[in-house]
Amino acid sequence: MSRLKVNEIFRSIQGESSFAGLPCAFVRLAGCNLRCRYCDTKYAYEEGREMEVGEIVRAVGAFGCRLAEITGGEPLAQPAAPELATRLLEAGCQVLVETNGSLPIEILPKGAVRIVDVKCPGSGESDKVRWRNLELVGPEDEVKFVIGSREDYEWARDAVRRFGLEDRSRPLFSPVHGEMEPSRLAEWILGDGLRVRLQLQLHKYIWGADRRGV
Repeated sequence: MSRLKVNEIFRSIQGESSFAGLPCAFVRLAGCNLRCRYCDTKYAYEEGREMEVGEIVRAVGAFGCRLAEITGGEPLAQPAAPELATRLLEAGCQVLVETNGSLPIEILPKGAVRIVDVKCPGSGESDKVRWRNLELVGPEDEVKFVIGSREDYEWARDAVRRFGLEDRSRPLFSPVHGEMEPSRLAEWILGDGLRVRLQLQLHKYIWGADRRGV
C-alpha cells in the first residue's frame, strides 16, 4: 500500500481560506522544497512518521469531521498525496489541499479544493512560483498571497490582475502575522478596489502563534 511521511494529524478550527471557522481535520505531511523566511511550520521540514494511506483515512474519519485539509510542509512533494486526497473524497470528506505553488497542481483529483499559496518576494522564494498553476485554477480553488510589505502587496495585486483571479478563483490576501498590520492591508485593498478576501490566521488569534496541533 502507498505510504506517506506524516508530521501530525489533528482536529481544529479551520483558521484560513473561505472555510475559516469550520471544524476541520488536518493531515500535515512532512517535508518541504521551499524555505520561506516567515515559515511557521519549520518543524514539518523533517519530523514525521511513515503511515499507510488507509491508516491516515481512518485517523481522519475518527474525528467525525466532514472537512479535511492536506497541508505541510509541501504535500505535493510526496507522490502519494493525490491518492490520499482521492481516498478522503471517497470517504465523504470535502477535501482542501494547501500547496506552496511551486509544484504541478493538476495531479490532484477532481473535487479537491486547491489552495495555492503563491510566494511573494518577502518570502524569499518568489522565484519558485509555477505560474502555470494560476492558469489552471477554477472557481472552486483559492489562491493565497501572504503579504509582509507594500512591495509584496503590489506584486500580489499585479498577479491577481494579470491572471484574472478575481473572476476565475477565490483570491486571498493574508498579512504576515506579527509583521503586517491587518488594517494597513485592508486600506490598500479598499484603495485599489480589489475583489479579494482579507484573511487572518484565525487559529493564531484563538490559541497563539506558537501552539502546535491547532
